[in-house]
Amino acid sequence: MKSRLPVRTAIRKRKTYEAPAEGRAGKIRLDFNENTAGCGSAVLRALVELTPQQLAMYPEYQKPTARIARHLGVRAEELLLTNGGDDALRVFFDTFVEPRSHILICEPTFPMYRYYAEIAGARIETCRYDAQQRFPLDEVLAALRKKPRVFFLANPNNPTGTLVEPAALRKMLNVAPNTVVVFDEAYAEFSGFSTIPWIHRYANLFIARTFSKAAGLAALRLGAVIAAKDSLAHVRSAMPPFPVNIAALVAAEAALRERKTIRNYVRSIQRTRKSFTGALQKLGVVVFPSAGNFILANFGLTGPALFAKLERHGILLRDRSRDMGPGFVRITIGTPVEMKTLLSEIRKGWQPCNA
Repeated sequence: MKSRLPVRTAIRKRKTYEAPAEGRAGKIRLDFNENTAGCGSAVLRALVELTPQQLAMYPEYQKPTARIARHLGVRAEELLLTNGGDDALRVFFDTFVEPRSHILICEPTFPMYRYYAEIAGARIETCRYDAQQRFPLDEVLAALRKKPRVFFLANPNNPTGTLVEPAALRKMLNVAPNTVVVFDEAYAEFSGFSTIPWIHRYANLFIARTFSKAAGLAALRLGAVIAAKDSLAHVRSAMPPFPVNIAALVAAEAALRERKTIRNYVRSIQRTRKSFTGALQKLGVVVFPSAGNFILANFGLTGPALFAKLERHGILLRDRSRDMGPGFVRITIGTPVEMKTLLSEIRKGWQPCNA
């Protein structure tokens, strides 16, 4: 029997988000900005020590939230834990965005802002990074004066790697006091900059964070929203009572107990990012400045063939040729050994257009 299900118009009109391909285990995974070194040993020990009784109970959040808040330099009431970084973004639509509401994004950027906006039936205004992947401050300020409900900015931005300067961020917050300004700081550890200390000065500032990148907990899905207490109370009202699982909470606390491991990993990524960028530039590849655990590069018209060849050899990159132009690719910075292997394959397999 056929049924005509009452699917919302916004859902019928949009394309499904394409998740990464399956079968990535055992390959050099430089396509999804994951921590390819893996989480610390303390995390594994903590997960093994989980008891059957703990798994049979609904999780308790008060103590883990307080400990994670201290690590981030905020009070517990200024922190909301979420089911991954994606959930930390979705809750803004549940809280502030109604159908036909006006939201602002700056592309190319993390696709989940547009994804959730389309599901919510919002009107999306887009500013764009220029050909050098520089942030269009004047254009964004003009758009903010139109008073959008929410403005999303990844800082550093994915995939461009662009880090917007503090003075520009303050201008945006000041010009739109009634707009929910969300700074997505998924890569803040690698940039060394965060706006978390600003939350008491700006009631419209919300910060999204994740444990998927530097902490290496992507599979466990733990994110966070940080804001002034009164501002965050609105978002808290839109959350379900048990959004985060016990394994994620236990793993996050263990990761914070070995912060030295995370710091050493971040420093390694920063060093490797610099050396790998220099090596690509010597080959004639266009590489854009990045403050994340990845780089954006342009290999030109022969790039797509190279990316396909690398994939056949078990090296996965994030080909951006479809949306940014032939030859654009985002490359996660992996371990030194992984990057050495990639560089060797590039030297063997890439022929510049003018060669």
